[in-house]
Amino acid sequence: DRPLSGDWPYLWLDATYLRQREGGRIVSVAAIIAVACDAEGRREIVGLHIGPSEAEIFWATFLKSLVKRGLKGVKLVVSDAHEGLKAAVARVLGATWQRCRVHWMRNALAHVGKAQQSMASAALRQAFLQPDQEAARQTWRHVADQLRERWPKLGKLMDDSEHDVLAYMAFPVSHRTKLHSTNPLERL
Repeated sequence: DRPLSGDWPYLWLDATYLRQREGGRIVSVAAIIAVACDAEGRREIVGLHIGPSEAEIFWATFLKSLVKRGLKGVKLVVSDAHEGLKAAVARVLGATWQRCRVHWMRNALAHVGKAQQSMASAALRQAFLQPDQEAARQTWRHVADQLRERWPKLGKLMDDSEHDVLAYMAFPVSHRTKLHSTNPLERL
């Protein structure tokens, strides 16, 4: 509940489910965590909360509590693609949203047979290797068109998620390696 001061341009959000004793029984609860990076590049845990689910109202309440404590200047929020979380980020923070690239890759490869996953993964990663956002978008569309005939669901996923997965490419090159995933939160 400590006050937050200064700008926090980057915010990572994630949740996990834990089992908790409540009223003499064991229930599943969402444990959500927020890590932010300040203007000097220091990352800190800025919030942790336990609640019944990852519904939009729960995320919105959590984000409003961070804003009330002084969270400001958020330019990019990195998370998984939970609809309630995305809606809360848009409504409360108005920041650009980045879909975690690691989570996205798992979702994408689910549309490909096991035997072809390493080939598909290598093709998909080509967009992430590009030097700028425009080159990444062109490569993304080219790869989507190549893979679409064989895996139409993967092509559709790529069409629907291009902007969300490549949002981090609009930020400084030196920051990008830290911006595309929520994986640092997995260790917490």
